Amino acid sequence: MSYEPPTPPTNLPSEVVNALNESSPNRLRDVARYAEELAEHKERAARLEEDTPEGELKERPDDLPDDVPTKATITIKEINDNRYYYWQWREGDKIKSKYKGPVNDN
Repeated sequence: MSYEPPTPPTNLPSEVVNALNESSPNRLRDVARYAEELAEHKERAARLEEDTPEGELKERPDDLPDDVPTKATITIKEINDNRYYYWQWREGDKIKSKYKGPVNDN
């Protein structure tokens, strides 16, 4: 570990860099956790917005429940140090989820 402070990414606005530099270690950890969760949320939302071209039908996976739309994607959520698969899809402005099962890390 270097004794020199890290160099911020060049594409990060100076206001953000200044705010981070003035933050406590605990606040920085909270920001890092939030930023990671927000990035995952935005990536998931972008995937859910990708629709099948009009007129083209997607094959329905065998394990897709009847009440989950074909456009749903599988995501992993970590709850109490356990990882689970969830089907997720967008309905209007809301993201809907349905439990699929545990992730088996073998």
